[in-house]
Formats: sequence, C-alpha cells, structure tokens
Amino acid sequence: MPVARPFRIVATVETIAPRLSILPEKSASRRRRISTEAAIKTFFGSNALVAIVVLALITIFLFREGFGFFGQNLANLRLYRRAGLEYVDIIRAQAEGHAALSRALSDIRLEEVRAHADQATLEKFDQFASGFSDTGEALNGLLSDATDQAVALREAMLRGGQAAGTLTAETSDETAPVAPEINPVEGLAALRATQATFAQIVESMIDKIDSLLGRPPPLTSQDALRAFKRWKTKTRDYLEKLPAASQNLREWDPNKPVPAYRAITTFLFGTAWTTASFWQDWYGIIPLLVGSIMVSIVALLIAVPLGVSGAIYVSEIAAPAEKSLIKPYIEFISAIPSVVLGFFGIAVLGQAVRAFSQLSFMKWVPFFPISERLNVFTAGCLLALMAVPTIFTLAEDALRNVPRGFKEASYALGANRLQTIVRVLVPASLSGIVSAVLLGLGRVIGETMVVLLCAGNRIAIPDFTEGLGAFFQPVHTMTGIIAQEMGEVVRGSIHYRALFMVGLVLFAITLAINYGAQKLVTRYRMSIG
Repeated sequence: MPVARPFRIVATVETIAPRLSILPEKSASRRRRISTEAAIKTFFGSNALVAIVVLALITIFLFREGFGFFGQNLANLRLYRRAGLEYVDIIRAQAEGHAALSRALSDIRLEEVRAHADQATLEKFDQFASGFSDTGEALNGLLSDATDQAVALREAMLRGGQAAGTLTAETSDETAPVAPEINPVEGLAALRATQATFAQIVESMIDKIDSLLGRPPPLTSQDALRAFKRWKTKTRDYLEKLPAASQNLREWDPNKPVPAYRAITTFLFGTAWTTASFWQDWYGIIPLLVGSIMVSIVALLIAVPLGVSGAIYVSEIAAPAEKSLIKPYIEFISAIPSVVLGFFGIAVLGQAVRAFSQLSFMKWVPFFPISERLNVFTAGCLLALMAVPTIFTLAEDALRNVPRGFKEASYALGANRLQTIVRVLVPASLSGIVSAVLLGLGRVIGETMVVLLCAGNRIAIPDFTEGLGAFFQPVHTMTGIIAQEMGEVVRGSIHYRALFMVGLVLFAITLAINYGAQKLVTRYRMSIG
C-alpha cells in the first residue's frame, strides 16, 4: 500500500498533465478581448477625431468667409461719404420725420372717426392736416433733386475707380442705363450748394408750422385730444432739430476719413439691415439679435415652468399608469417636424391669438387688439412647444438620479412630499435642471423654420414704448435671415459675407451658452457636495 500510493499519484499527474493546455486558451481569449477593445476604442476615437476635424473646418470656413466682410463694408462706408450719400441722408432724415408726423395726424383723425365726430369737425381737421403736409413739399422736392445728384455722382466714382475696395459688381445694375459722365468734383460742389436752399426751406417750414400750431383744430374725442397733445410735443421737438440739421450740412466734409473700426461698429451696433438698395446697403445685426432674444425669452418663459414642473410630477407624484401615458406623449412632441409646427402657427395659433385680442372683454389690455397674427408671441409659443420635451426629459433624468437616501432621510425627519421636493430633490438635481434649461435655450435660439414662418420677418426693432405690446410685434431673427437670404446672394459679395458674420455671431452666442452651462453646473455641483 505505501508503495502503490505514489504510483497512483504519478499516474494521476501523468493523466492530468496534458490537459494544462487551458493556459494557451486563456492567452488566446485575452488576445481576442484586447483586439476587440482596441477595435472599439479605435472606432469611437476615430468618431471623436472626425467630429473635431469637422468642427475645426466649419470654424475655419466661417471665419474665412465672414471676415472678408469688414474690408468690403469699410469700402462701402467710404463710398457712402465721398459720393455725398451721407449728405443727402441728413436731408432725408428731416423729410422722413415730417412724413411720420403727417401719418400721426391720420391716426388722430381715426380716433375722431371712432368717436363719431360730425362732418364739420372732420373737415376742419382735414384742412389742418393738409396744411401741415403741404409744409413739407419743398423739402421733399429738394430731397428728390439731391438724391438724383448723389446717385449720379456715386456711379461716376464707381466707373472712375475712386472708391476703395471692390464694389462695382454689387452696387451697380448692369441692365441700368449708363448715366452721363460727370466730374466728381463739380458734382459734389453742385450737391453741397443745396445747403443754402435747405436753410431757406427750414426757415419757411418753422414759420408755417408755428402758425398752424397756433390754430389747432377742434377735437371731440378725449383720446384724440391726448394724442394731439403728444403730437404737438413731437412737432416742437422736430422744429427744434431743424437748425441743427442745417448746421450739420454746412459742416459736412466728404474728405473726412472713415476710421477702420466703423466697419465693425456699424455691423455690431447698427440698427438697420437694408440689402439690394439702389441707395445704400446697411448691415446692422441689432434688429436680428433683438428678435432672436425676444423670441427665446417668450419660449423659455413658457417651456421652463411646463418642462420642469412636468418632470417633477412624473418623477415624484404621478402613478405608474400616469407615467406610462404622460412621458411618451411629451417626448413624442420632439418627433413633430418644425415645418408642421410652423404651418400650425400660421393657420391656427396666430389667427387664434389675434381673434382673442379682438374680443370685447379684452379691451382693458393697452396694446389689444393686435393687427399682426405673426409676431414674437406666436413664434415663441411654438418654440416653447419644441423645447418642452428636451427640458422635461433631462430634468426628469436629473431628478431620478438623486440618491434614494436623500428622499428617505427627508421623510424620516418629518418632511412632507412638497417639502421634500422643494428643499431636497430640486436643490440636489439643480445642476441637471440648469443643464436642461440651457440645452432648451440652445434648441430655441438655433431653430430656423418656425421663426421663419411665424415671427413675421420684419427687420426692425420693436417699439418698446408699448411695454409688453412689443412682444406682439413682428420681428426677424438671425437664423431666419440666413435661411431666407443665403440662396439669393452672389457668392463673395458683401451681402454674402454679412450673412456669414451673422452666423459667426450666432456661433459665438452658442459657445457662450455652453460655457455658461458648464460654469453653472460646476458651481451647483460643488455647493451640493
């Protein structure tokens, strides 16, 4: 027995030893696992590299196409001054101010008609309005003559190559008749000679308008009386500015250099976006920026309360059956094409808001009824509908990721459900909620089709003197202007490059929003611990 036991051991070892080939199998499995992990790493790493390369190419392309705008814009501004267009615009501003006052008289007459004024009162008011309108005839005639002279001078400078930069392809029409050759020096001297005529016209206008204001028309409506009082104040201000305009014409110097920074400031702080004009193109981003901000404010004011409160309800209050019904339907909204929402805004929402503003029990609202069915409010409501799924989903995920111990500890200390939600769960998930709101903002400010269809597309800063009524006025946005005009511009023109500069500003705003989101998230995460 003692001898047989070792032999059995040796036999067992000899029998089992050939099966130790599991080591090569493990090595092969490890090699396969490493190769699989390397393939996965390479795949996702290459995707990240492609994303970085594409982002870099887009950035380079935007800067390359956009920054050429400033040189062309500077040449445009220099031509505007040297050709006398700036001089004529001083006269044009006074003519437009007079025309605005004439239109205001028409609005006052409408108030009288609504108050059922008699025919004799209306006739006297019409005589007053006609007399005021006639005081501007000489000014309008002078403006027409000066405009013709400046346009001819501008064409002569373009043909003579006296304007800095390359503007001939986009500032003159090839099909237009060729203007007669004029000497730029003589043409400019003839244009500046209109200053004496303007001074005489100003003196005559002041005397005539003062005489009219001394004999105001009779008015029966209290609203018309208040409006006429405001009109008189504006007219007095207008008359006080006329001598200053005459002084500006005398001091105007066509040879005064235009500093290079004006090419940047006129874009960043300009309040006019005028393209394809026979007179002068202006590329100011302020009206577009204001429109985008106003639409985004309306959208967030609606979407944030709905999205966050919906996420709180589904996460903490709703029954399982309610969750299975509410959550899919809210998330389904994001599947609706934006063009369909735009059509809905045109056909249904805009018309419904305007009809609601015209109801008799809404007369207490100062800016009701509204005349435009496509405005900031209509576009903002539809953008809110598009932002709600994003905010709801991310906020609900943030609430669900709060550790269960937070809630249990709150209940253990005697807090009820509302106290737990407000004082524990929302602060603990605040970083996620803030991220959801900022991503919703990015979704809203980058939307194109809805604002293009429903914002009204009026390139003008709303009248903020109406208070909240400014949110019921048409606007245009940065995304809308790019989508609307990019297909119609000539590649390489100043208009083409101006649209790229708008895209660059939008790109910078998006980066700023993302940077702010990261800072806010980091701050709130640190405060929670």
